Amino acid sequence: MSRLIDEKDIENIALGAAILGTGGGGDPHIGKLMAQQAIKEYGPVTLLEPNEVPDDALVVPVAMMGAPTVFIEKIPNGDETTKSLRRLEKYMGKKVYAVMPMECGGLNSTIPFVVAAQTGLPIVDADGMGRAFPELQMETFNVYDVSGTPMVVSDEKDNFVVIETQDNDMMEYLARGITIRMGGVGYIAHYTMTGKKMKSASIGYTTTLSMELGSILRSKDDNYVSPLDKMKKVLSTSDYGEPIGLFEAKIVDVDRSTEQGFAKGTVKLEGINDYTEKTYVVEFQNENLIAFEDDRPIVTVPDLITFLDLETFKPLTTESLRYGYRVLCLAIPTPSIMRTEKALKVWGPKYFGYDLPFVPVEERVMTND
Repeated sequence: MSRLIDEKDIENIALGAAILGTGGGGDPHIGKLMAQQAIKEYGPVTLLEPNEVPDDALVVPVAMMGAPTVFIEKIPNGDETTKSLRRLEKYMGKKVYAVMPMECGGLNSTIPFVVAAQTGLPIVDADGMGRAFPELQMETFNVYDVSGTPMVVSDEKDNFVVIETQDNDMMEYLARGITIRMGGVGYIAHYTMTGKKMKSASIGYTTTLSMELGSILRSKDDNYVSPLDKMKKVLSTSDYGEPIGLFEAKIVDVDRSTEQGFAKGTVKLEGINDYTEKTYVVEFQNENLIAFEDDRPIVTVPDLITFLDLETFKPLTTESLRYGYRVLCLAIPTPSIMRTEKALKVWGPKYFGYDLPFVPVEERVMTND
């Protein structure tokens, strides 16, 4: 059943989506402020359940693409993504019924609310990843045969490009190059699809799940229950699975650079508390991709790897990781739609250059494999 999303809800969505965003999806604080300002100016946004969208309606995912490290230095005006949507409508000669998130990540879970508020359109409670990924073809939309183009990329200087390609890999390649030349950040509208296709090719209710997770972290419960225990309860009854606390550690080194439009790097950690004498490495490309314990892989994409501040339990994005931070590393099993053979060819560990088969994190932890 549809509901109205207000400024308070955005607080929870931004925080919860940063948990599911695996360190990526853009800065949640900036995205939160943008969405709250838009709602304050234009009014609450209608959040639709996927089954409330007519089968013949036009749905368009909207997002920011580029390196998160660049975005925090290059704050947008606020209407760039809405302009991309309107330019796509004009190019196609069709009106959009609803927008939706491309992925579940800090900024990219709230940017669609900016567009929805500014246009008066509803937003669909679903997305194309159930987490965040660094590349545009890494979408359930792509895996289940939705064309990513026509696509519009706009920047903060009112430049824009319309892209038409034969496949979604080429869409990513061209859009990445354009984004780099726009200064490292672009604002996009793409993967236009019908309501019927959206229902079969997306992961449903991720905005609601983000809102629930964010509410847990922001709540002050007199009868103290660990936030992790609350998150376990919520996630274990969702399309994901029960989160697993991989380790507690202190960050001893962060090697991070912006390359080819991505923030790439490695985080080295030393175990603390029950994990002393162990060392850990997490590698990322915008998002956390793989975690090693003493050189042994313990979780890989597409399962989720999330850092939480050990004191506040607030999620940490890859661009915010610093030497000395004490963190809890959390693994969350990804929804089954992300683990099919067809899907793993698009975003499994082999795609990112790791000569490893995908093993579900719950099996790795259980077998110590």
